[in-house]
Amino acid sequence: MAGREPMLLRISPAKLVLLALACGLANAATMPAATMVAPAGAWHQREAAIMGTRIAVELWSKTEASGEAAIDAVMSEMHRVDELMSHYKPESQLSRINAHAGEGPVRVDRELFDLIARSLEFSRLTDGAFDITYASVGYLYDYRHHVRPDEAQIEAHLSAVDWRSLELDPANSSVRFTKPGMRIDLGGFAKGYAVDRSIELLRARGIQHASVSAGGDTRILGDRFGRPWIVGIRHPDDAHRVILRIPLENVALSTSGDYERYFDEDGVRYHHIIDPRTGHSASKVRSATIIGPTATQTDGLSKTAFVLGPEKALEILKRIPDVDGVFVGPDGKVYYTPGLAPPGK
Repeated sequence: MAGREPMLLRISPAKLVLLALACGLANAATMPAATMVAPAGAWHQREAAIMGTRIAVELWSKTEASGEAAIDAVMSEMHRVDELMSHYKPESQLSRINAHAGEGPVRVDRELFDLIARSLEFSRLTDGAFDITYASVGYLYDYRHHVRPDEAQIEAHLSAVDWRSLELDPANSSVRFTKPGMRIDLGGFAKGYAVDRSIELLRARGIQHASVSAGGDTRILGDRFGRPWIVGIRHPDDAHRVILRIPLENVALSTSGDYERYFDEDGVRYHHIIDPRTGHSASKVRSATIIGPTATQTDGLSKTAFVLGPEKALEILKRIPDVDGVFVGPDGKVYYTPGLAPPGK
């Protein structure tokens, strides 16, 4: 793919439509967009490291004070979600679940309970390709220190990976593990959820044009006064190159790649997207991008698509309204859903 120009996708408010995707990663001309005069005000932006990733916010506000206050609210919300759902923080409610749910039911805030319940809906939809109990094996990996489990360790912990053994009690907002050694990790869509919560906060403050990102998860509010927001999907092997540039308005986008948290050993890449069926890093694609209404949904589906591979992922996405996907295979081939089909295809 070296030396080729990025592709360009045009997303209409009603339906995602691919404007230029031909001959693999071919050249694509940028189509002009209508512009309008912005009202009095200015763009405000900020970045921070929260939830173990880069948080980026950009928004339009009439005054500097209201713009900075809106960004403060987003950053506070990111910290709040992290405090609630982080598996790294021993005082979080999620860590309390992992420490005690094997002994009996653990009561949690309804917000966390509902998100865990939603994870089971993803598991049913994907026949277990999305499974937050993958953490029963996933915690054995340490990508920073290049630590991975051997086959015996994976085999010993794999039986605890089973979303059906996660017992939820809606009446008491409690969670219980019915198998020994179980753990859960909401890394599959907690960041997407935090992005959605942030967009809701901005809307409540009257913000109409904004972008909020948490790592590979982004949600767009409005446009850039007659022009779309341009979101790039990076090349799996080069952080300074993109393979796709996508114009977006009022939509969410999530990309999962094998280049985020990983290490290479003896020609094998070990990364953080674990196939819950095998306990190994998924390897059927290099990156998976999902475009849809909410970042919670696109975050979870991008992890699912990464595990399933493009063919099976495309089958599932066809059944979900208003969702499209783009995948880069190990050989560099690009796959996409019918909603992103080139004109005439």
